[in-house]
Amino acid sequence: MRLILSHENADFDAVASQLAASKLHPDGTMLLARRLNRNVAQFLTLYWDAFRFVRPSEWRKRRVKEVLLVDTQSLNSVRGMVAKPVVHVIDHHTDETPPAEWTAQVEPVGATTTLLIEQLKAQGIALSPEEATLLLLGIYEDTGTLTYDTTTPRDVAAAAWLLEAGAILSVVRRFLNIPLSGSQQVLYDALHAAADWHDVRGQSVIVSGAIAPPNFTDEIASIAHRLRESLTPSGLFVLVQLDDDVQLVARSTTDAVDVAAVARLFGGGGHSRAAAARIKDRSLTAVLPELVAVLPQAVQPLIRVTELMSYGVQTVPPEMLVREAAVLMQRLGYEGYPVVDESAGELVGLLTRRAVDRAMSHEMANVPVARIMRQGSVTVRPSDGIDTVQQKMLAEKWGQIPVVAEDGTQPIGIVTRTDLLNHLFQPPSKQAISAANMRQRLLEMLSPGLWQMILAISETADELDLPLYFVGGLVRDLLLGKPPTDLDMVVEGDAIKLGKMLARRFGGEIRSHKRFGTAKWLLDNEVWGNIWQRDKDKKKIGDWRLEINNLPPTIDFVTARTEFYTAPTALPEVSHGSIKLDLHRRDFAINTLAVRLDGAFLGQLLDFYGGQQDLADGRIRVLHSLSFVDDPTRILRGVRLEQRLNFQMEPRTLELIKEALPLLDRVSGARLRHEIELTLQEADPIAPLVRLAKLDVLEHIFAGLAWLPETAVFFQRVLPFWQQPPWQTWLAEETPLFTYFALWLAALPASVQRGVMKRLRVTKATKADVLACGRLRREWVTLPATLKPSEVVQLLRPYPVRVLLVGRILLQGQPAASLIEDYLQKWRDVKTAVTGDTLKKMGLKPGPQFGVLLEKLLAAKLDGHVTTEAEELVLLDQLLAE
Repeated sequence: MRLILSHENADFDAVASQLAASKLHPDGTMLLARRLNRNVAQFLTLYWDAFRFVRPSEWRKRRVKEVLLVDTQSLNSVRGMVAKPVVHVIDHHTDETPPAEWTAQVEPVGATTTLLIEQLKAQGIALSPEEATLLLLGIYEDTGTLTYDTTTPRDVAAAAWLLEAGAILSVVRRFLNIPLSGSQQVLYDALHAAADWHDVRGQSVIVSGAIAPPNFTDEIASIAHRLRESLTPSGLFVLVQLDDDVQLVARSTTDAVDVAAVARLFGGGGHSRAAAARIKDRSLTAVLPELVAVLPQAVQPLIRVTELMSYGVQTVPPEMLVREAAVLMQRLGYEGYPVVDESAGELVGLLTRRAVDRAMSHEMANVPVARIMRQGSVTVRPSDGIDTVQQKMLAEKWGQIPVVAEDGTQPIGIVTRTDLLNHLFQPPSKQAISAANMRQRLLEMLSPGLWQMILAISETADELDLPLYFVGGLVRDLLLGKPPTDLDMVVEGDAIKLGKMLARRFGGEIRSHKRFGTAKWLLDNEVWGNIWQRDKDKKKIGDWRLEINNLPPTIDFVTARTEFYTAPTALPEVSHGSIKLDLHRRDFAINTLAVRLDGAFLGQLLDFYGGQQDLADGRIRVLHSLSFVDDPTRILRGVRLEQRLNFQMEPRTLELIKEALPLLDRVSGARLRHEIELTLQEADPIAPLVRLAKLDVLEHIFAGLAWLPETAVFFQRVLPFWQQPPWQTWLAEETPLFTYFALWLAALPASVQRGVMKRLRVTKATKADVLACGRLRREWVTLPATLKPSEVVQLLRPYPVRVLLVGRILLQGQPAASLIEDYLQKWRDVKTAVTGDTLKKMGLKPGPQFGVLLEKLLAAKLDGHVTTEAEELVLLDQLLAE
């Protein structure tokens, strides 16, 4: 026999889940719990005949071998149940784990009923209006009528299907909000009077306890629900003395308070928003202080202003003209500026973009901003909670609130309405990494010396109150498991000040650029030695000298900045800004990640623009719609990233690339050449070049520039040659860059080659060598292998080695390929014993004849006609006689 069971103190989700399970398994028996919530009991009393529930009093002992357990993972004993029945669980409480021998479907939805309705819908099972109503009650009660944060789209879809099936909303409203009974009202009043407010990590939590009235048998959940609605705390914990036991019922209105964490400590369970526990043989007075003591375990630390704010706030003086403020807002994109009276050192108001726009439209361009600003001094401090920010924004109607130091009045940063909304409503990334995990990742991926350097810089930045960050590609690669090779950092504030302090403490030299707010710290052995000495446990990190060759020679500190493009494709104008603005100026979302490094914030990951999720999804997404208009070279950078990481451009980014292609014609040749050089320096340059051709980028750089499939064969030969010892020696002063570039152009018509090189403004030497590669290929492709060494030397001597390598690759399989290698290995360095000095000593006058004679002597030696100096002299006499 199969029983369908749920938990005691059954609510509508429990009973509705039993009903849905019975529709799926008609052979199952729905045995109700011994205790039902009062609204559930009243509903079943009225509609009993519409269902096939069995009351505990009606149960007759039968052998039960199989149990379908819904909305719970705790199995209560039933008369007739075998010792180890086959149990299958269907539940939405994901923080519990059923026994290993059971099977289970546990998924994070708002109500267990939802999981079962999805199966009913898939199997096309029809419902009566009464059945649909009970199932809708199950969803609505557990999701707060689809308003709790635990509600999912699946719950909404299930509710919609039930309404289509005939669920009666008037009945749902009636039984979700039934009046309290007399004894419940007495207990409610006692609990309301005993409510004790606690501030736990910035969250308001109520703890209340009372003794139940005599012969109390009603459920407490509905009382807790009314208390929560009446008092509106973030968390509510109700303790009720029931004879020798204490019943705990807990409710939460925010993800920051997990009431199930406390319930589990007392032997109970539930989920983060609703939980309960029956505490056996304990008194209310004993349990109450224990509950209060463990409240911090249920409450996440409150998000504070310091975690949302942007440092380095820009202010304007009250005497600034409206037209000047309008230009400033257009350039930097700010929606508002704090107005600070510098003479008094006081905040006197807030200037908003809306006020400036209205003033400009009313021809008030030349009036001071003091005339149009919102007057007042509304501020918050870094330690304030975000609820304080929210309250002040609502009360004062300020969309940007300056942040002042804990012990001062001067603005040090700003928190905006956008900051608050992003925190409250932006769904957290599924891949979010905690600060502790990020610190561990840094520790694991950085060498011991680099980690000690990070700690030293972190402490110094913290002492100077300078927020410090890793940003962009470095953070991206860290999250992808690639260790960084440099330690470039962004500072919110004065990067030069930080650099100078580090140099004073640990040595080294600082080279700064005040205009751009940058500092380069030159590191020598003294610096690394001092960094190593600061760690007390030197055995733990070893001797820095063992890794000195892998330690960076410099560290760059850059002041956070923002950019303004005066025209499409133009180079940007730069000014100092916040970390958020610094990240916003970047190209793709995966490059907007930052890790904070100073003091206690070490390891805090900043992700304003969804970069973590894009990394997890393997997606390249441009940051804003004008990004390629501002800088079309970002198209080439995006393609490199896509191919290097094996990601995919998202559709909107591809649309924006297509729209921006004509703008490549306005980009300077030098900038395009730089991007192409970076592309050719990729570990696999073939993939990005193929992609650039497919996106029509190459054609827009220069008409006729293309990627031909046969060129890939040549590219694949490059690295094997560079890894061969002879070629490594011959090309010691070169890189593969020219080799790839020349091979790419070699397959194109000569006119296209010349046009591309003119467009890219390559150097004269590069142009000459590329064209030489073409000549070498054309002239040597038909040469026989029977050429004499002297003929080979005469033909190849004019070409630099990098041209010969390109020729060797292009001519592979031809006799000329072997001749090129023979030239480099055997013949290039052959010299005659007879020199110009020898000829002078013989009384010959220097002139063109010298060259002719020496060339004939060299040819004879290369071809084996002479082998010694004596034979050379004999031949020389013959040549002179002729």
